[in-house]
Amino acid sequence: MSDTVFIPPDRQMRRRGVFIPPLLILSFVVYLVVGFVFFGGRPEGWENQLFTVPMVSGSQWGISAGDLIITLSLLLLFFEILKSTRTGTASVLEHMVSTLVFVVFLIAFILLGACSSSVFFILMLMSLVDVVAGFSVSITSAGRDVTMAP
Repeated sequence: MSDTVFIPPDRQMRRRGVFIPPLLILSFVVYLVVGFVFFGGRPEGWENQLFTVPMVSGSQWGISAGDLIITLSLLLLFFEILKSTRTGTASVLEHMVSTLVFVVFLIAFILLGACSSSVFFILMLMSLVDVVAGFSVSITSAGRDVTMAP
């Protein structure tokens, strides 16, 4: 009789997954394209009111370009958080690219005049939340994958 124990490979541990780039890249690109093409590189353009919505109270709710991109970016952040719960080799690469996206946001915020707005700052914070949440979820799930036998 042998003292060797065979542990079959865990199929979940070997999942590869498909690489999906960080969705907040879309927010970054849209901000820059709209900011430079439509607003001429002026961050004040994000305060332009696009349309109003009549409320039951009789007042008007004004929606600005900045409000719209923040709202859409929040939806993208939701899907980013869902993506961060996946495990596999692609998720490590996704976390690294998300970190790179945050660094690009930070550099653009510091160096580009068109990015010195509250709208861009909030987008940058969303990118930071994406990075922190991704690593937090990965660390938590990695701790559950380790099993110690007595």
